[in-house]
Amino acid sequence: MKAAPKVNKDGLYIEDIVVDDTFSGVVPFYSHMEQGIPNVLTTTEGVTKADGEAPNESESNISGYIIGIPVTPGLYQPRFDLAAWNGYQAAISAAQNSFQQALSEWQALPEEQRGDMPVLVSPPQPIFWVEGLTSEEIEELTRPQPVEPNEVDRLGTEMVARELEAMELRQQNEAQGAQIVGLELRLLSLENN
Repeated sequence: MKAAPKVNKDGLYIEDIVVDDTFSGVVPFYSHMEQGIPNVLTTTEGVTKADGEAPNESESNISGYIIGIPVTPGLYQPRFDLAAWNGYQAAISAAQNSFQQALSEWQALPEEQRGDMPVLVSPPQPIFWVEGLTSEEIEELTRPQPVEPNEVDRLGTEMVARELEAMELRQQNEAQGAQIVGLELRLLSLENN
């Protein structure tokens, strides 16, 4: 068993669900009214109707998709690019059709004229997981929030302020004491003269 991301119809990440280790691809899940309880989620095995067409969203009540591709780390609000997935699937299908046609043509040639066997060249896989938040939303999320000091911090600040005041008073007291000693010494010297 492994975790697979579950996304809404817009591709925004909802949560991880547990699926079989062999699960891959993108599979829709539907919401149905069952026994009077709205939004009971069920998954389906296929993504096409019997006639080969993709199911109509209004017919099927697609609630979202289960994705067989892990979420790219580091995204604030992961979004699966469903359009890129559909485009990639179309490109894979076109590459397979082209390969099948080239293979059929190659096999139809006599062995001495064949040359190298055609090779299936798959299109490069695009990045499917993208950031779902705008740069402004990310900036708002990552902006440092002003921290209000808690009671301990406030008391600590007040204690430091009081200690500084006491130290200043001690310094003033020492300076005044030195002045008094100096005056007393002058008085004594005047009395002795």
